[in-house]
Amino acid sequence: MSLKQSIEAEIKNAMRSKDKDRLRALRSIKSMIMLEETKGAEKGMTEDEEMKLLTKAAKQRRDSLEIYEQQGREDLAATEQSELDIINEFLPKQLSEEELEGELKAIIAEVGAEGPKDMGKVMGTATKKLAGKADGKMISQKVKQLLS
Repeated sequence: MSLKQSIEAEIKNAMRSKDKDRLRALRSIKSMIMLEETKGAEKGMTEDEEMKLLTKAAKQRRDSLEIYEQQGREDLAATEQSELDIINEFLPKQLSEEELEGELKAIIAEVGAEGPKDMGKVMGTATKKLAGKADGKMISQKVKQLLS
């Protein structure tokens, strides 16, 4: 089942249960998918493109959440958090810090990186390999830490 189909099924369930917050978040995801499909062609989206889209949506929600919390807007922060939780249901399980470190150590060995000057090589491979499984900011921080 494609992401679009599963989102549509969840929208129907949210409408039946009258869950307005969930419905709003799911419609937001669906609109992003439809917008992306109009850019591409009639072939639809690949699973990789769907994950990138969801990752982007989750990142937007995290950034907004952080800003709202800094400004003391708990009402808006709660909305963003609920939408982020719903988006995370459709993303693959995120790697824990220990799992991420293990993956990055393997990538560093594979690439042959020796110090901070090789960060670009490691990041290129890591972002492709760990797409959807870890946040880019987290990957970057861990790579800096491991290469220092």
